[in-house]
Amino acid sequence: MKAVRYHSYGDTGVLVHEDTDLPAAGPGQVVVKVAATSFNPVDVAIRAGYVREVFPLTFPHIPNFDLSGVITAIGDGVEGWSEGDAVVAFLPMTTPGAAAEYTVVPAGILAAAPRSVDLADAAALPAVGLTAWQALYEHAALRAGRHILINGAGGAVGGYATQLAKRTGAVVTATAGPRSAGRIRSYAADQIVNHTETPVTRALEGRRFDVVLNLVRTSPEETAELTNLVADDGVFVSTTTAAEDTGRGVRVAQVFARSDAAQLAELVARVDAGTLKIDVAGRRPLADLAAVHEEAVTGRLAGKTILIP
Repeated sequence: MKAVRYHSYGDTGVLVHEDTDLPAAGPGQVVVKVAATSFNPVDVAIRAGYVREVFPLTFPHIPNFDLSGVITAIGDGVEGWSEGDAVVAFLPMTTPGAAAEYTVVPAGILAAAPRSVDLADAAALPAVGLTAWQALYEHAALRAGRHILINGAGGAVGGYATQLAKRTGAVVTATAGPRSAGRIRSYAADQIVNHTETPVTRALEGRRFDVVLNLVRTSPEETAELTNLVADDGVFVSTTTAAEDTGRGVRVAQVFARSDAAQLAELVARVDAGTLKIDVAGRRPLADLAAVHEEAVTGRLAGKTILIP
């Protein structure tokens, strides 16, 4: 089969589209014919070796941990799944990934794919959808009536977080640039702050929020300014920079998303119910993965991009 692999850490040049062996399902595993995978910014850091202490790899490595596809083989001990089932998954980050025609998946992390969208597009859901879910409900304990600021709503995680927060009944203030403002507005955000015109903390000076969800890489000074927007006894949740204790009873939390089949199944159910929209900005052949990495590094990637074998 064809796969994109890299044989050492390095720049985008280490990503090679090449032949490799078909995988086989071991106990508790299934083989999935990949419909699509999706690019995530952390893919760049993993490939470059910046996070090798956290995500150590065995080379050659097949990247990409978002998956949609169809089961083609089932290993011993797997129950509840059949060949031909359409599935989605958030794969372990250090095992062979989904940048291939076929991949092996632990059966316990699978969820049935949404039926209401193209199977390839469903690859844009797992990792970022779960990040949004866990940030809002596990870390922020978001509930109806709460006021939340989503800093970075225009990104993939932010789009899901905006939709989920609104469906929860929260009052949502979202930051977004001109390119993504229309999409975030369609998700019914109560207020949109154009961060390209005015710094967020200046635009919201004097406001306080029950929850601030930061999805943007910020300096320590910028992070401190954002935490100042949290009401006393509120919560600051970040997927990027950790925050310091404010001394005002503000709880701070950092999100490290994990695979969770039950949560992923709930996200899929919401997609099929029409209450959660999957946004795909670009569809590329898998052989373009190195170019996608390069475009991401140089800030030219349009948005959430899926890659199709």
